[in-house]
Amino acid sequence: MASSTIRPSSASSLFRLCNTTNTCAASLVSLNPSSRRFPYLASAVPQSHFFGLRTSSKIWRGENRSITAGNMAQSNTAASLLEWVKKDKRRMLHVVYRVGDLDRTIKFYTECLGMKLLRKRDIPEERYANAFLGYGPEDSHFVIELTYNYGVDSYDIGTGFGHFGIAVEDVAKIVELIKAKGGKVTREPGPVKGGSTVIAFIEDPDGYKFELLERGPTPEPLCQVMLRVGDLDRSINFYEKAFGMELLRKRDNPEYKCVYLVPREGAEKDKTFMRSKSCSYSEWEYSSCQKNIVLHKVSVDDLDCSQKKVWLAAFYKYTIAMMGYGPEDKNAVLELTYNYGVTEYDKGNAYAQIAIGTDDVYKTAEAVKLFGGKVTREPGPLPGISTKITACLDPDGWKTVFVDNIDFLKELE
Repeated sequence: MASSTIRPSSASSLFRLCNTTNTCAASLVSLNPSSRRFPYLASAVPQSHFFGLRTSSKIWRGENRSITAGNMAQSNTAASLLEWVKKDKRRMLHVVYRVGDLDRTIKFYTECLGMKLLRKRDIPEERYANAFLGYGPEDSHFVIELTYNYGVDSYDIGTGFGHFGIAVEDVAKIVELIKAKGGKVTREPGPVKGGSTVIAFIEDPDGYKFELLERGPTPEPLCQVMLRVGDLDRSINFYEKAFGMELLRKRDNPEYKCVYLVPREGAEKDKTFMRSKSCSYSEWEYSSCQKNIVLHKVSVDDLDCSQKKVWLAAFYKYTIAMMGYGPEDKNAVLELTYNYGVTEYDKGNAYAQIAIGTDDVYKTAEAVKLFGGKVTREPGPLPGISTKITACLDPDGWKTVFVDNIDFLKELE
């Protein structure tokens, strides 16, 4: 594809995301009462950041003491920002990503996943359309924003994005419905390894994965966004300090896990194999069983699909961290996953961003800069409207947009 543009709509997404031959640039767009949105930079470049306070080389020496002036000033700033970030009223507002057929995706989400179409807008003169879907109104629920760019029917999801999580009361029932509608189930219902929670995995028409988690009634059914990171401790530190998130839980899976990849549909009937992916995928992640694991990639063309029993064992270790602004059973959370030995991922051009509400975008930008992030859109009101925003990248290059809470509610009106 030559280029693609994601254009979030007026109320909750005020950014424009451009991709041209894997190079992304920010571009402000004209705004008017009928077409208001955030200009938005879409590139996601891994960054190396220093988490901590940089020590000044100037030392003031007084009676029985040695004071680092720069360190003292920065410590005071950091302490003040940390205190403010913890008190800031923040909430995950929505997640943005591209799809190849808007009506097809809306149909799947509403009929199979039980979402509601909250609003939809088409801007033919700019060749894009948006749709917002979720399980409740945007002013109180985490929702999905889909963007369709005219003439673009597919995107590269990459290896960095993991999945979305949806809490349901009966996983098996939802899976049967999805099968009846022709949907793809990649992991049958059953208890999670090492626990009792029943889960399943399915894919939407564009290949985005959804984890279905069996829970009782919850105010926030759209409950997770999973992203892979190259240094989990670094990411936890960043999201706690810069974003004000809480580490809700952390789980390490230090043992090797074996996954059998069966390239033939017929081979899945052999009980000695566990089919984890189909031949529609262009590449597999695998590694040899060694003490230090490094994931490699192999093209599916390298596998002999003429064999009835062809498999590739994948061994890997991983750790996850759940980050958020409240308990998992009542709030949407960010699931960060670290695969041992993997420091970078391909982010593709499909997944875009998460938007978060804040009481002050200016202080938010200060905190992001101080604690290791990169501000890609300086804080301030958008041209033509009063909505204040700022955009940033985390240390792995994942994009987040912060939106002023009051301005966000006004936009929804």
